[in-house]
Amino acid sequence: MNHAKALVIKFLMIAVVLLIILTLFFDVPFMDTIWISLALTIIAYLMGDLMIFRKAGDRSEQNKRNAIATVSDIVVAFLVIWLLGDALVGNNVDIITPAIISAIVIGGGEWFFHKYLDSSIFPEKHDTANTAHTR
Repeated sequence: MNHAKALVIKFLMIAVVLLIILTLFFDVPFMDTIWISLALTIIAYLMGDLMIFRKAGDRSEQNKRNAIATVSDIVVAFLVIWLLGDALVGNNVDIITPAIISAIVIGGGEWFFHKYLDSSIFPEKHDTANTAHTR
């Protein structure tokens, strides 16, 4: 259930950013933006949050893990927005500029999202750190 809540939060964050940047500023159709948001949410959660952030080191290295996962999220966001945006929108919009802007803004949100994940979704990071210090 915690992962479902995290996915909803991540989707809302990404969708709001993309709706503002892609739809309002660059005239990407609403449903195309929603599809990009959904795809990016799933891909970034699996790759950036579950594979990189969760597995990279222990709790004491939170800032290092967060920085690595945030940079990877920015790269993944750019690639997904660019490739999926180009496939959905085609030549109607130059998608590279909004993809770069969106990826950077989403990266800022991801920094705080990772802090939420660390405190609420991945409690084993806290348990591992506490048991390691008590031994």
